[in-house]
Amino acid sequence: MDIVKTYPLAQRLPELKEELLELWAESVEQTHHFLEHEDIQTLKPAVLAALGEIPVLAAAFDKEEQINGFIGVQNRKVEMLFLRPRAIGLGLGRLLLTWAVQTTEAYLVDVNEQNHSALAFYLKMGFEIFSRSEADSQNNPFPLLHLKLIGS
Repeated sequence: MDIVKTYPLAQRLPELKEELLELWAESVEQTHHFLEHEDIQTLKPAVLAALGEIPVLAAAFDKEEQINGFIGVQNRKVEMLFLRPRAIGLGLGRLLLTWAVQTTEAYLVDVNEQNHSALAFYLKMGFEIFSRSEADSQNNPFPLLHLKLIGS
């Protein structure tokens, strides 16, 4: 898989919202094993709204202009990082996170405690856990780990 570009999506967001939402759903189905299919469907409207509100949203496209992953940052915090399942493990997450850290000075991220692969990824990328919450941001019973980039 060739990574062609990563750039802010503000000008193309209206035409890409549905594709981003479907990518999010594919990614969550693959990685968030603690969520039921119904949970994912229930979360879709909030994710769609968040896509329209996040100030920095960037994506990695392949040669065919298909989005294989995206990242959203607000107030120096990574609010979303999702990859197509076929792109997991190919370095795309590292590319997007590095872009966000270098471009937006992002240094915070929350990870669902049950998402062991995401936690391992962020720890490998130089983040450390500094606190824990019993519920997610929608007050669902999915504990969150709060991480910050070491040295920030």
